[in-house]
Amino acid sequence: MRINANCKINIGLDVLRRRADGYHDLSTVMMPVVGLYDVVEVVPIEGEENEFHSLGLVVDCPADQNLCIKAARLMQQRYGVGAVSITLDKRVPFGAGLGGGSSDATAVLVAMNDIFSLALDEQTLIDLASELGSDTAFFVRNTPQLCEGRGEIMTPVELNLGGKWLVLVKPDEGVSTREAYAGVKPAEPALSLTERLAKPIEEWQNSVKNDFEPSVFAAHPVIADVKQQLIDAGALYASMSGSGSTVFGLFAEKEKAQQFLSVTPFIYQL
Repeated sequence: MRINANCKINIGLDVLRRRADGYHDLSTVMMPVVGLYDVVEVVPIEGEENEFHSLGLVVDCPADQNLCIKAARLMQQRYGVGAVSITLDKRVPFGAGLGGGSSDATAVLVAMNDIFSLALDEQTLIDLASELGSDTAFFVRNTPQLCEGRGEIMTPVELNLGGKWLVLVKPDEGVSTREAYAGVKPAEPALSLTERLAKPIEEWQNSVKNDFEPSVFAAHPVIADVKQQLIDAGALYASMSGSGSTVFGLFAEKEKAQQFLSVTPFIYQL
């Protein structure tokens, strides 16, 4: 079974508070980017050991630590299913705040649910995905969602972005999730994220923030420079996605978005 495991962007990201369990409570809207995806192929095999094969971008961790393999093991442990061979054609940059690894893991859960005829419902898949990461559950629904808690508490949202042009710029530098959280300062905003996003997109830049930006920009000025370039080029809104390092811009006009064709191939109409 082959699945196109698309990435996501975060539109607004409030880090509200640190929890007793060491995680943080968040409020963020995740939106799928269907044009940029990894290809995940999952095939049942004989034996008990899963296999992992990687193509495309070099994966930055040992095979046995890849989230795809962790997802396969979770399904085996929970439901006693057989082993699988996973082939990952990696196209989504990592260390980019785009959730590529999380999307890949969710694709494995969905594929194994189908291959082994488990008939797991959406909520069960969400619960399983949540065991693998904070933004993994989002990809079960893979539609615009207000994500709260660690990211696993989801509420569908409507964003009127149809026709806008999305530009994704990934600098050479990467930002680890650990680094991003180490520098963040949790705070509760006066207005909720949904209230701020209800305003016209032209007003988002001054109110819809990503709380990881201040510390990440201080440590990686090139990422801050990319955001400013997008704003200067006429983006209606620009922000770092997730914990970085990808920065995205939303443009009303194709011509303005295509100014960035020399620095990124990732330009899509929403």
